[in-house]
Order: sequence, then structure tokens, then C-alpha cells
Amino acid sequence: MRGVRRGRAADVALLLVAGAFLLPLAWLVSASVDGRADLRASPPREPTLENYRAVLTEEITFTPMANSLLLCGGATLVTVCCAALAAYPLSRYRSRLTRPYLLTILFTTSLPITAIMVPVYGLFVRVELVDTLWGTALFLATAQLPIAVWLMKSFMDGVPRALEEAAWTDGASPTQSLVRVVLPLMAPGVLVVTVFSFVAMWGNFFVPFMLLLTPENMPASVSVFTFFGNTGSVLYGQLAAFSMLYSTPAVLLYVLVSRRIGTGFTLGGGVKG
Repeated sequence: MRGVRRGRAADVALLLVAGAFLLPLAWLVSASVDGRADLRASPPREPTLENYRAVLTEEITFTPMANSLLLCGGATLVTVCCAALAAYPLSRYRSRLTRPYLLTILFTTSLPITAIMVPVYGLFVRVELVDTLWGTALFLATAQLPIAVWLMKSFMDGVPRALEEAAWTDGASPTQSLVRVVLPLMAPGVLVVTVFSFVAMWGNFFVPFMLLLTPENMPASVSVFTFFGNTGSVLYGQLAAFSMLYSTPAVLLYVLVSRRIGTGFTLGGGVKG
């Protein structure tokens, strides 16, 4: 009897937590089609697509979204490639310095980004990288790299070393075994790192706000502030519509790779006793 009560209590607690997450999403969907949206979460009296028509312009949505895709897509590509190259020796070669090194890079992820932005900004001014998308992408990749290395190494540890040794016997180099053997077998792990890195960068506001100056280079995470007026007024309907569009790329990326992630690591009988 106690077990049943505990199970019901756990179900109720989970439903409350789910409701806490779903309520803001419900408000977002409702407000995006409400011509008189405000902070109250209520069904729209007269559903309309006027909010979407207002934000679907080159200045408000298309250019910032393109900047975000270039910025976060390029930074994610750099992060995943560098994380794979860094994780491979950490996973395959034993050393007394491996654990201290991993703990050191993990410590760097705990540093608040606001604490390092002043010296970073000064460095970017000196090397003339301020207000450049590729320079900002490199910094985003650098900031995301420590946790990406940790994740990549954890997934890489699950690939049997015997498969690489077989590839070495056939004449493959360590680089070839990494690209042709290890990474294909840990493809779900690579996708996890890719999605995690992209989503983390996609929602980053502070870094592009500090390093990008001209409106033409601003990503969507920064341009969202155009919906907040100087007098404190907020265009809730347009803000909700823009937020729906802004979240679409991250959601689509997750949907596209979710099936592959769910399959796990299938080595296909590559190791035989």
C-alpha cells in the first residue's frame, strides 16, 4: 500500500513539474496568435497571424536568423572537430596527467562568462576581431570546447580498442582509425555533442552582444530586444511570434537527430570472442 501511495505521489510531483514547463510554452503559443496578448496566459479571443506577419521581415527575422545559423553552425562545427581530436588521445593513451588535465578544463567551464569578457574584449580589439562573425564564432567554440571534450571522451571510451587494433593491423594510421572506425561507431555520441553545443550557443546572448556592434551582424538572440520599448512597453504578441520562430531551428535539429541518438551504440558484432 505504501508503495502505491509513493508511486502516486511521484506521479503527481512529475505532473506538477511538467506543468511548470508546459505553462510558459502554452502562453508562448497562445500569445503568438493573439492580437491583444499580454502577460496573462489565456486562449486568444480572435486568433490572428498578424504577429507573424509583423516579424517576418528581413530586418527583424531573416537577417538575424541567418547570422545565428552562420555563427552557431560554424562554432558547432569547430567545437565538434576539436573535441574529437582532443578526446582521442585522452581516451586511448594512459598518462598520469590525463585526469589533472580533464579536471583543469572542467574547472574552466565553471568560470562565469562575465568574468572573462573584459580581457576577451580587449584582446579582440587588439587583433581586430570585434564585430566579426567568424571571430565571435571562434570564441563561442572555445567557450564550449571544455564540456564538449568531456562528453566526447565519455562516448569514445565506449568504443572497443580491439577495433582500432584491427584497423592498425591493416595499415591504418591513428588518424584514419579515428575517422573511419571510432567516429562512425560513436555517431550517436557525436550527435549528442553537436546538439548540446548548438543549443548552448543558440541561446547565448551575452557574447554576441559584447563582440558584435553593427545591427547587420546581430544574431537573433540579441535582436529579440527590439521588442522591448524604451518606455517599458513590450510587444508581447510579436515577441511570442518571434520566439516561436527563433526556437524552430534548435527543435528541428533535435527532431532530426533524435532517432539516431535513440539507437545508441550499435557495434554490429564487430568484436568476436
